[in-house]
Amino acid sequence: MLDVTSETQDRSLLIVDDDRPFLQRLARAMETRGFIVTTAETVADGLASVEGVAPAFAVVDMRLADGNGLDVISALKRRRPEARGIILTGYGNIATAVNAVKMGAVDYLAKPADADDICAALSVQGDYKPQLPENPMSADRVRWEHIQRVYELCGRNVSETARRLSMHRRTLQRILAKRAPR
Repeated sequence: MLDVTSETQDRSLLIVDDDRPFLQRLARAMETRGFIVTTAETVADGLASVEGVAPAFAVVDMRLADGNGLDVISALKRRRPEARGIILTGYGNIATAVNAVKMGAVDYLAKPADADDICAALSVQGDYKPQLPENPMSADRVRWEHIQRVYELCGRNVSETARRLSMHRRTLQRILAKRAPR
């Protein structure tokens, strides 16, 4: 188990994510690591939680159904400047990572991130940078994960998914028929 800051005894954690199964798994995993977890599925619920009792830590999805998770991080930093928040996203790019850090996030992790990675990101102190993973996901795997997420968000509709990804429907069907790359 990782020690999340020796300076504070407050282990309150807000997790905001609209992927309910992921949210529930992450909440359970963080509770086993000693956090007192509050969950929210929307930006509005996340903002309400922050306004009520601002947590010491937050894990927030970047893109939510009703807005941008950065709004929750920004509100948290206004209410509790020492709070440590990280952004999770399936749509990572350098510009949004820089923006997340400017808004007060201490780190920016690509989904799927596991509880150990999240706990490590929350516990980083000063200029320490976490070590690179032993076996990072390949570019093919990241692409496959992104396609699968969009496919699920489109209700497993191949035509809609292909349109949103600007991809030919048959190409998408071939990708979906294959196993996940390593």
